[in-house]
Amino acid sequence: MQFTEAQRVTLRALADTFIPMLPPPAPAADPVYWGRRGSEGVDLGKMAAALSEQPAGAQQEFLQLLKLLDSPALGLTWFGALRPFARLEPEQREKLLQSWAVSAVPQFRKGFQALRKLCVFLYYGGSTPEQGQFVWEYIGYPGPQATDEPVAAEKPLHVLRPTQDVQYDCDVLVVGSGAGGGVVAGELAAAGHEVLVLEKGPYFHGSDFSQREVDMLGALYDARGTLSTQDGGVALLAGSCLGGGTTVNWAGAFRTPDYVLREWAQEHQVPHFTSAAFRESLDAVSRVLSVNIDYVRHNGQNQALLDGSRRLGQEVKLIPRNERHHTESEQQFQGLGYSCFGDRYGVKQGTLNTYLQTAFDHGARLLCDTRVERVTISQGHATGAEAVYTAPDGRRLRVTVRARRVVVAGGSVQTPALLLRSGLRHPHLGRHLHLHPTVVVSGLYQQRMDPWHGPMMSVVNDGCTMLDGTNFGAKIETPPAHPGLMSMVLPWCSGRQHKELMAQAAHLGSFIVLTRDRDGGRVTVDKHGTALIDYALSDFDRAHLLEGVRAAATIHAAAGAHTVLLPHGTLPMLRAENGMLLNPEVLSGLPQLSWKANEFGLYSAHQMSSCRMGGDAATHPTSPTGELYEVKNLFVADASAFPACSGVNPMLTIMALAHHTAQHLKNSVPAGTGMRAAVN
Repeated sequence: MQFTEAQRVTLRALADTFIPMLPPPAPAADPVYWGRRGSEGVDLGKMAAALSEQPAGAQQEFLQLLKLLDSPALGLTWFGALRPFARLEPEQREKLLQSWAVSAVPQFRKGFQALRKLCVFLYYGGSTPEQGQFVWEYIGYPGPQATDEPVAAEKPLHVLRPTQDVQYDCDVLVVGSGAGGGVVAGELAAAGHEVLVLEKGPYFHGSDFSQREVDMLGALYDARGTLSTQDGGVALLAGSCLGGGTTVNWAGAFRTPDYVLREWAQEHQVPHFTSAAFRESLDAVSRVLSVNIDYVRHNGQNQALLDGSRRLGQEVKLIPRNERHHTESEQQFQGLGYSCFGDRYGVKQGTLNTYLQTAFDHGARLLCDTRVERVTISQGHATGAEAVYTAPDGRRLRVTVRARRVVVAGGSVQTPALLLRSGLRHPHLGRHLHLHPTVVVSGLYQQRMDPWHGPMMSVVNDGCTMLDGTNFGAKIETPPAHPGLMSMVLPWCSGRQHKELMAQAAHLGSFIVLTRDRDGGRVTVDKHGTALIDYALSDFDRAHLLEGVRAAATIHAAAGAHTVLLPHGTLPMLRAENGMLLNPEVLSGLPQLSWKANEFGLYSAHQMSSCRMGGDAATHPTSPTGELYEVKNLFVADASAFPACSGVNPMLTIMALAHHTAQHLKNSVPAGTGMRAAVN
C-alpha cells in the first residue's frame, strides 16, 4: 500500500491530534517532550507496510476511512463543521476523535482505534535513534540494550535459498517451525526421517534481533504485529519467524492444569492427555528447554505482583521459564525484558536453538520466507504442498513439495486457513477458536518500576482461575512493557491526558488479566485465501475477566500504587493510600459500563482449538493421533489441536502434544525413503 499526498496530509493531521504539541503542564516539565508532535515521529512508510499485511477487505475499509476524513461530509459523523479533518482546528479534531471513540456506530469506534493504535505505536515505539531520542529519554526508556559485541560470521542454521522455481521431495513436510512444528521436525529428523520445514517468516539470529520495538514487531510477528479480529475488537500477537512463538514469547513454561487435562480427556474423548505417555512428553520437552525457576530476582512489575498478593494473604507462584542463566549480570537481567523482540543473547531456549538445531544437525532442510498456499491432496491422502518463496531481491518463486506425510503447525489462525485453502470442508474446521482474552490493569507508583527490564513474567496469581464453581476464570500475570505497546494499551481520552500518562512510563507497572474463555470464535478465509478472524467476548467470559480486573486492582493498591488505571476507554481511575482503595465504588461500577468491541482494549497472545482434537469425528476435525479425519497422512501439531482453551500460556503444552504426535509418526512412517531436491 502507498499513500497519496492527500492521504499523507490527513494522516499527519491525525498523528498531531493523537500526540499534540502542547505547552508544558508545569515549569519543571520538559519542553522538548511536550513540544513535539506526532507527525515528527510517525513513519508513514512503516504504517503503509503494516496495512499491506491486512486482508484485502480491511485495506479497502481503511482507504474508505481516509476518504471520509478528507471529505466535508465528515462533519455529519459528529455534528461538527463540514470540513475535511486536516482543515479543522486542533480542538475540533480532538472532539471529533473523542466522539468516534464512544460512538454508537461500530465502524467509527473501529476506525478510531485503528488510527489511534497505529499513530501512538509508531510514535512511542519508533525504532530509529532519530525518532526515539526525543521521546525515549524524556519518559525514562533506555531503548535497546544491544552492545557492539562481535557478530558471529555464520549463523548456526543454514537455510535453503532457491534461485528459481524448485521441487523438493521428503518423508515429512512440516509447515511452521514454532512450538509445534519445531518439535516435530527435531524428533523426526533425529529418528532418521528426511524432513523439510517451510516457515512463512524470516530467520533471525543473535545480533539480527535489534531490540527495536517497531522493527522487530514488523519483522517477527504475523501481519507485522497488527493481526486482529475483523471488528478490530481484539488485537492478536502471533509469532511469524523461524522458531515461531517460541522466538518472541515471554518464556513462561506452564503445564496445563490437571483439571483442564481431565476435562479434555473426558469431554473430548482424548484419553492420552491424562496418560503417563503425555506426562513423559511434558518431561521430555521441559528437559530440552531447560525449564527452571532458578532466577534470583524479579523486575518491578513482578515484584509488585508478589508483594501485593502476599500482603493480601493470597498465594503466588514462581513461573517456570525456559531460560539458561549463564550469568547473573545486570546486562543479562535487563536484556531479558527485550526477548519478546527475539533473544539476542541465547538465554531463552525456544525451538530456534533446541529442536530446530537438532533437526538441522540430522539433515533436515529449512526454507524460510515461504507462504504455503495449499496442501496437495490425491484420493483422500496428502501428497505435499504448493508454496511461494520470496527471495531477498523480492522475486517470488514457486515451490512444489512431494511428501509422504504433511504436518501443519502454522498456529491456530494460519493452520485452519491453510486447510480451508486446501479444500478441507469439515464443518468444525476453523470453529471453536479460543483465545486468552486479556486486559491490562496498570498502577502508578512513586518509585521507578522500569517495566521494560528483567523477566517479563516470573510471578503468577491463580486466585481467580476457577470461578463460580467452574473450570473457567482468569490468571494474573505481567506483560512486556515497552513504549509502543504501552502507548497502545493506555486509553486515549485526549492528547494531553495520554501524553501525561506516557511521561510517567518509568513509574508504571502493569498486570494482565488472562482469561480462560468458554465461548469461542471462528477462523474463515476470504476469496484470496487470507485468514479472517471473528471473535466476540461473551457475557460469561467478560464476567470472569472483570473479576480478575477487580483482583488485579486490589493487588496494585496493596503493593503501593497510588493510582490504578482500569481497562476501559473512559479510563476509570482508582486512588489508593496506604494499600487501601479510596474510591472502591469505581471498581464496583465496572460491570455497569458498556463493553462493546472497541470500547475497551482487549488483547490475546494465544490462539487455540480451531482444528480441535477429539474422539468424535463429527465434531472434531483432528483425531487423537493428530491426523485429520478428513484426509489421511495430514496431521496437525500446534495449539489449533487443543480440544479447548488451556487456561495457561500454551507453549509447553503445544510442545508436549507435538512430541506425542511425533512418536506416532515415528512408528507409522518408514524413515529414509524421501528423495533430495530437484530443480524444475
